[in-house]
Amino acid sequence: MTIFLNEFSDRVKALFDSIHNPIIAIDTDGRVSACNRAGEKVLGLDPDSIVGRDLTTLIHDSRLFKTLKSGKQELTQKIEIGGHTFTSNRTIIRVKDDIIGAVAVLQDISELESISEELEHTKRISAELGAIIESSFDGIYVTDGKAKTLRVNSAYERITGIKRDEVIGRTMHDLVAEGYFNESVTLKVLETRSPTSLVQKIKTGKVLMVTGNPFFDEQENIDLVVTNVRDVSELHRLQEQLETSEKQRLEVEVELRQLRGTLHRGNKIVLRSKKMQDLSKTALRLSHVESTVLIQGASGVGKEIFADLIHDNGPRRDKPFIKINCAAFPDQLLDSELFGYAPGAFTGAHKQGKIGLFEAAQGGSLFLDEFGEMPLKLQVKLLRVLQEREIYRIGDTHPIKVDVRIIAATNRDLEQMVSDKSLREDLFFRINVVRLIVPSLKERPEDILPLIYHFLEKYNHQYRLSKQIDQQVISQLLTYDWPGNVRELENLVEQLVVITPGEIITQKNLPDHWGYETNLSHLSSIGHRSLVEIMDDVERSLLTQVMQQHKTTRKAADILKVNQSTIVRKLKRHGIKP
Repeated sequence: MTIFLNEFSDRVKALFDSIHNPIIAIDTDGRVSACNRAGEKVLGLDPDSIVGRDLTTLIHDSRLFKTLKSGKQELTQKIEIGGHTFTSNRTIIRVKDDIIGAVAVLQDISELESISEELEHTKRISAELGAIIESSFDGIYVTDGKAKTLRVNSAYERITGIKRDEVIGRTMHDLVAEGYFNESVTLKVLETRSPTSLVQKIKTGKVLMVTGNPFFDEQENIDLVVTNVRDVSELHRLQEQLETSEKQRLEVEVELRQLRGTLHRGNKIVLRSKKMQDLSKTALRLSHVESTVLIQGASGVGKEIFADLIHDNGPRRDKPFIKINCAAFPDQLLDSELFGYAPGAFTGAHKQGKIGLFEAAQGGSLFLDEFGEMPLKLQVKLLRVLQEREIYRIGDTHPIKVDVRIIAATNRDLEQMVSDKSLREDLFFRINVVRLIVPSLKERPEDILPLIYHFLEKYNHQYRLSKQIDQQVISQLLTYDWPGNVRELENLVEQLVVITPGEIITQKNLPDHWGYETNLSHLSSIGHRSLVEIMDDVERSLLTQVMQQHKTTRKAADILKVNQSTIVRKLKRHGIKP
């Protein structure tokens, strides 16, 4: 019998030790009565050191003795032992109706705790990423590596008008086939395995700019494709609004400068005619860009004034503005003036060499007046400047980089010069990027009267005089053809101010060549018109100029020595508004 009991006890102990979970039992005094091998491993002691000891000396925060005293079991309670986290199921041990101890069965949950923390961390990151995606102003569209839609944000719904319920869980192959999109950037990314952009049309009629980016897993397979979506039409509207605002700003700026009547260098410009007002607005717009400008017009129309306008109102205004008349120098001298020369480049050259005007104008502008007179040899060198932005001094082999804006002016027909082979065609195309054509004075007769008074004021101030012009002289000047344009008009007014002995400039003060024959020079262009038609034109032009200068019919009547009612009647007949 004893052998049987010992054998049974050994079997029970073997069974007890084979249980994976640590098991610890105590008697009614709180001392360890049993501990399996898993428990011994947790406690880190051999069996002889455990059995019989007070459990609290082995596990300080053990509640097993309290369970014993209360007689109630406790399930799934956490406890820390040796740096590990366990759950403990505690219950009492009964023999018949007597409590003889308590037992705790432990479960190591350290790995589960770590997994739980990682899961919480992952949930937190997922929530943060979700918030970031939702807060993006751009639309975001996410698919997996098989083009299946995983998520879209609210901005995508707003931009496209497509709801997420329509696309989530569906592949881009199906969505393209059903007409949601004309093409898919996701499919192109999966094909090329690289970031891709394209303009996409969607079923709601909008045009989008979409950019897809692939994300790879550890095996270099595409795990996700994230697409950024932007409504191009919104950008177009913003761009148009910006361009409109900039145009309005420039127009206001032009108007202000016209009202002030001055430019940065103090030059006064008369812009009464619509042609000249429009031309000045164009010139001011060109001042804000770096394009090469070609100014064309007859001699004396004021081409240099527009070159000043472009330079003085642009970003180069504080840099040099160098001017040169290409017709005023022989070929060799013009070459050295423009490009300079190296020391000892030719006989008589300065021993230290000389910088040219391109270098002198570095950072600023160079005005090439009478550009059409430039010889072919120099045209080749100018073309290189325009193409390469570099020059060579005469006698030097080292290029010099230059940053110069070129403004050219001419009174010649450059297209005809190209046909005659006196102007290189490639240079013509390079210089003719933007063209301003200044009209002759006879094409803008409404500017004549303001220019007369402008020059009269200028030279009265210059010579400290107070001369006035008789109205008969004004009438004669208004009907003149002005072949020399503004320059001729200015020279005449200065001459009249200087040579007139009295305070009033009369017809007798006009130069001899301004006799009757010259006064009729404008009739060379009358064609087959009748005398009445010619007189009507003269009257209309005169009334227009007087009203622009004096504003009221009363002042106009005083100037022209007629009744005010006559002025009112004639203005009405010619359709001129006071």
